[in-house]
Amino acid sequence: MLGLIGWSICLPTLLGAWLGRWLDERHPGKHAWTLALLIAGLCLGCANAARWVGREQRAIRRGQEE
Repeated sequence: MLGLIGWSICLPTLLGAWLGRWLDERHPGKHAWTLALLIAGLCLGCANAARWVGREQRAIRRGQEE
């Protein structure tokens, strides 16, 4: 389970960094897309992992009540 949580955080973070780097190479500007999309990917991944853990906890509690 911990591996799935790690991947659910890691994958959006890496995709955000990759997309940001691609945008920085194609459209250089005043602001760094890499950093912005890396942070956005990290936030998205953490929110996704928290939602998944919450859903699993509810399923475990339902199983214990039955």
